[in-house]
Amino acid sequence: MSAEPYKRVLLKISGEALKGEKEFGYDFSEVQRICKDIKQLHDHGVEISIVVGGGNIFRGVSLSEQKLIDRASCDYMGMLGTIMNALAVQSVFDKMNVSTRVCSAIPVAAMCEQYIRRRAIRHMEKGRIVICAAGTGNPFFSTDTAAALRAVELNCDVLMKATQVDGVYNADPKKVVSATKYHELTYKKVIEDDLSVMDASAITLARENNLPIVVFSIHNHEGLIKAARGEGEFTIIK
Repeated sequence: MSAEPYKRVLLKISGEALKGEKEFGYDFSEVQRICKDIKQLHDHGVEISIVVGGGNIFRGVSLSEQKLIDRASCDYMGMLGTIMNALAVQSVFDKMNVSTRVCSAIPVAAMCEQYIRRRAIRHMEKGRIVICAAGTGNPFFSTDTAAALRAVELNCDVLMKATQVDGVYNADPKKVVSATKYHELTYKKVIEDDLSVMDASAITLARENNLPIVVFSIHNHEGLIKAARGEGEFTIIK
């Protein structure tokens, strides 16, 4: 395996990736596969932090749109879902003898550490994988924005976003057969063309801090490792 161009990465994993083909919850065979890919990259000396979403547990946006629960409460409920996911991922890593720390933006002292920037950096320097939970700790911000924020805070070289497809397209390739894939994009084009890879606040934060974003498929075998090496199928936003 050739040397990776990135020394420290922030990996964004959606909650949907953890449920596999199930309607909700976890497909632990899928979670194990994802963790094995992450471990393989980690074993080659790359410092890794992870931001995990909560869509497999709770989708607050749909309830908020139906006016059933106010938006702030929905977002807080979603944050609790991300903490559950972080603990599940940590448990799988434990079985692989991979040292991890779950760092939550919302204090949950009985289960995990509170997120403190310098402590999280120190964990990575010591070879631990840091799993960031509870988004930014504030409502009205997505976990995509949390991923961009944590990547900047933790001095990461790149934000790697694992998605359901192998890059960024001009339309949903699952619905539009003629959709065209981009191999390289600028932040400006993503925002101007309203490409639905990440929300605008996440892209803006990355642009302001010159943080490249690599978008790849969570389903491709060794997709994470190949993308970290600049190989395989992915889209880079810079």
